[in-house]
Amino acid sequence: MTASQSPQPNEPSAPQPMDNNRHPENTNSPKQLLGVYIKGMAMGAADIVPGVSGGTIALIAGIYERLINALSSIGPNLWQIFRQKGGFKGLLAVWKEVDATFLLFLLLGIATSFATLAGIIKYLLDNQPLYIWSFFFGLIIATVLILLSEIKHWNVGRIALFALGLVAAVVISSLPILATTPSLPYLFMAGAIAICAMILPGVSGSFILLLLGAYDTVLEAVHTLNFAIIFTVMAGMVTGLLLFTRALKWLLSRYYQATLALLTGFIAGSLVKVWPWKVDALGTLNSDAITNVMPWQYPTGAHWFTTLGLMLLGAVLVSLLSWWGNRSNRV
Repeated sequence: MTASQSPQPNEPSAPQPMDNNRHPENTNSPKQLLGVYIKGMAMGAADIVPGVSGGTIALIAGIYERLINALSSIGPNLWQIFRQKGGFKGLLAVWKEVDATFLLFLLLGIATSFATLAGIIKYLLDNQPLYIWSFFFGLIIATVLILLSEIKHWNVGRIALFALGLVAAVVISSLPILATTPSLPYLFMAGAIAICAMILPGVSGSFILLLLGAYDTVLEAVHTLNFAIIFTVMAGMVTGLLLFTRALKWLLSRYYQATLALLTGFIAGSLVKVWPWKVDALGTLNSDAITNVMPWQYPTGAHWFTTLGLMLLGAVLVSLLSWWGNRSNRV
């Protein structure tokens, strides 16, 4: 998604509807689908970390609008499309309508990350939190700068929307974590809320699960293959997606620049959550650290060389991902 592709500020009387799910066939070439799979892996890796949004990765990788289009096309109208064609042709028509090949490879990439990286990232969060937070802090700073450059014709309204998104993300990041033993209905609700955040750049779905006291339960279910919990959370996520993506598609199709300003504010506000230097309430290191401190107040020192190096690495990788996404969209 590039500035050249982005609709200019639109008035309600002259909307520019997104139509990215009507891609030419070559967008589903093996090379393109491999790219979608890799971007899905990047989204999955981001979603594992509380405070980082897979939607941010989708936005910077140039697949966000196509993702929203595909998800919002899922609805009762699919049955009508199937009936019109009937049989195998009907199934093919439904498959094409929802851009299912794209969704399949994206979900495979996300699932691959959850299956292979969940344990590694959890280990790093527990044992090397400073380093992993530094990497994602640099990644998000670069993302904000890239997206700010794509917002044209700043005005009071867009500045206000950016500020609103920033404040909302900071407030969400500062909420206390609920201590609860989640039941299956509670996990269903948590999944529905978390997926809305997961698809929204700047608001982390995994962090919402953490706030709701369901993060450890879900992560443990993935590790132990507890399918009762996994399927319950997935059902909640599907429900949340179907309700949320249509509204987001409408906003992007009519008020692209204003919506981008709001989403960029969300991403900028998430920097509070991914600030690398954290300590617990007693001022000591802890994997559940919740208090941000200045680098020179960190118990083991600021580790400037390593932390700044990892920030730079995150910034470089997201810049390459943005370049790749822009290049793919021009093909």
